[in-house]
Amino acid sequence: MPGMTSAAGTSATGAPAPAGPDAVTIDNFAFGPGSLTVTAGTTVTWTNKDEEPHTVVANDGSFRSPTLGTGATYTFTFAKPGSFAYVCSIHPFMHATVVVTP
Repeated sequence: MPGMTSAAGTSATGAPAPAGPDAVTIDNFAFGPGSLTVTAGTTVTWTNKDEEPHTVVANDGSFRSPTLGTGATYTFTFAKPGSFAYVCSIHPFMHATVVVTP
């Protein structure tokens, strides 16, 4: 929802979606790209472009967005290397991965 703030370091807003290599788009019930590789310390931003609400939830519990309405964003900073699979908890057929390198 626009203007909603979640846990420290994360936000869900109706602000314009950032574009670039560290951005994930939620569109047509899919995360794009399906696999994103970043270096440790990178902040990734997800933007919901669907008309339906979605979430971004790590399989290992390391991050969890609030419910994102149309145009809302969620950011998370990946501090440690690893492979982080995630899903939309509302639509569990939606899944993707962020790979974090040192």
